[in-house]
Amino acid sequence: MMRKQTLLLAMAAGLASSAVLAEQTINLSYNGAADAQKNAVHAFAENLQQLVEEKTNGEITLKLYPNSMLGEEEARMEQTMTGPNLNIASFAGISPLVPEIYVSATPFMFADFAEARAFFDQGSYWQMVKDALKERAGVEMLAVVEEGGFLAFTNNERPIHEPKDFEGLRFRAMDPSQVALYEAFGASGTPIPWTEVYMALKTSVADGQMNPPMYIIMGSLYEVQKYLTLANIQYSDQFLVGNAAMLDSWDDATRQAFDEAVAEANEQARAANEAQVEERIAYLAEQGMEVIRPTDEQLEAFRKTASPAYQDWLQEQDIAQSYLDAAQADVAK
Repeated sequence: MMRKQTLLLAMAAGLASSAVLAEQTINLSYNGAADAQKNAVHAFAENLQQLVEEKTNGEITLKLYPNSMLGEEEARMEQTMTGPNLNIASFAGISPLVPEIYVSATPFMFADFAEARAFFDQGSYWQMVKDALKERAGVEMLAVVEEGGFLAFTNNERPIHEPKDFEGLRFRAMDPSQVALYEAFGASGTPIPWTEVYMALKTSVADGQMNPPMYIIMGSLYEVQKYLTLANIQYSDQFLVGNAAMLDSWDDATRQAFDEAVAEANEQARAANEAQVEERIAYLAEQGMEVIRPTDEQLEAFRKTASPAYQDWLQEQDIAQSYLDAAQADVAK
């Protein structure tokens, strides 16, 4: 009789556990507006929300929090470390935990989207970054999310065709690596949160900034910036991360369904993003921005100035040589 009661209790507990999972709602937080046309990260989040619910048969529901509603980068990452949450973080969110991620932002590392995607999807360097993040912070790296193409420079003072045109300008920086980049060009950089960028540019706290065309549109930066330089200096990406304890607690079928949803949502977002890059540039031109497309010689001048300075900066961060070597090997492939 006791054994039967124990079995019934175990079955009840299992059903209760399943019921909890069936009702599990997970917060997904990220930067930028809830506008799929202007914000590629939001488009990815919406696709992911739909696909997760479909593929897990409603066991998991994502609740979206765009526009940094749950806090800036540091706060959102701490929430992901300490509770069952998902977050789409920028370099500013990941780098305090894994500064080795800055290696992937080396200027002119990738010639096009295909090279960048292969580097993150298949490379040994990126696996090292993922392992370090999980070990140090209990956070799992789930996907590299494109946020609108390659980075472009904007400013409100003068057209920028080559490095010397940066001399004396003040730029908003997303993180310390961008500060180092601006200094290499003879400008200065000041970290400013995304939510404060528009006002900083409007009030001349900064003369310019660096973002893909999508973010320039999303933030209406064309209203306070005159010149757009398509230097394509860095691949523009953010990172879907999740609390590792939460992910490890799921059964194999649920985790597989979730991973499939992430991969499919990312594939959809990448295709849509790449198709819209030139449309976004044309839109910015229509809004009055002067579009500068540097020549091959001018791009080479940017590369010769930026790459060595950035490598020196990486060395100052005490990043293990194994990460640098792995990244170089992956790029060479």
